[in-house]
Amino acid sequence: MHQTPPLPRTALGSGEVTVSALSFGAAGIGNLFAPVDTAQAAGAVHAAWDAGVRYFDTAPHYGLGLSEQRLGEALRTRPRHEYTISTKVGRLLQPVTGSGPGTGDDLANGFAVPATHRRVWDFSAEGVRRSIDASLRRTGLDRIDIVYLHDPDDHPQQAFHQAYPELERLRAEGVVGAIGVGMNQTAMLTRFVQETDVDVVLCAGRYTLLDQSALTDLLPEAAARGKSVVVGGVFNSGLLADPRPGARYDYATAPAHLLERALRLKAVAARHGVPLRAAALRFPFGSPAVASVLVGTRCAAEVRDAAAMLAHPVPDDMWAEMRAERLLPAEVPVPKEPRPCA
Repeated sequence: MHQTPPLPRTALGSGEVTVSALSFGAAGIGNLFAPVDTAQAAGAVHAAWDAGVRYFDTAPHYGLGLSEQRLGEALRTRPRHEYTISTKVGRLLQPVTGSGPGTGDDLANGFAVPATHRRVWDFSAEGVRRSIDASLRRTGLDRIDIVYLHDPDDHPQQAFHQAYPELERLRAEGVVGAIGVGMNQTAMLTRFVQETDVDVVLCAGRYTLLDQSALTDLLPEAAARGKSVVVGGVFNSGLLADPRPGARYDYATAPAHLLERALRLKAVAARHGVPLRAAALRFPFGSPAVASVLVGTRCAAEVRDAAAMLAHPVPDDMWAEMRAERLLPAEVPVPKEPRPCA
């Protein structure tokens, strides 16, 4: 298998932890929505490495720990200093008494795995340490480079006053290299950027060709304060990857007006020889705060496609036409030069 050089890397905040321009989202190899066999999961991780990806993101929530196990196993033979791995805290996994074959599945939470554990929200200091210890056991790795608070939407008091200070202590102790928060909204992420010393925030779905809400608060604050943003959900659950009737937008069937807008974006991109996927992946880098785009993949072909799309040339004229067609607001920044990914 041909291996490309590592993709460009950016340091998070003012720290030393770096992430590659394209990052591997490991929810898919945790059997998100449908089963992925062990060989396919490992193949996806190896394809990411061969494509130059050096940042891998997972969480206990993804497949009740299956994602962490598979990612750790696939990376175990790679030089540890060459890659960055992140996981998340806030959901502890507790074994279900009497679990085993026939006890049901976890599809209600989005994962095609046996329901051997239940998730328990816990943003306490003790919960943070327990979660990281469990993640280290599941991955089999010696350390976690980045730890995010995972979806603390309904737990602001505990997240700000217990979990976050514990992450600061762990960073000071050298247990983790960088700390942050991952969410699907911008308001609380902005508050973390303003009120704490996070290195990075992971913002999913709120800075895309269809949704630039992160530009109203989060991205300007992060840029002004020297904090980094990893942008996930750049395809908005699939609509910007393949706009067609029945496509998903934010985990549900896309409404007609957004499908129509996505099809118009696709048509403009096509006139400039650009696949819509390439435009969607490149768009976030118009903001100076964005360090990486995180793409969830479940097989080697999807990984290779994402790498090829990010490397695809995107001419300035395409962005200009999207603005002229009022598909992008005039004030939204766009990448001025192709990011050197190949």
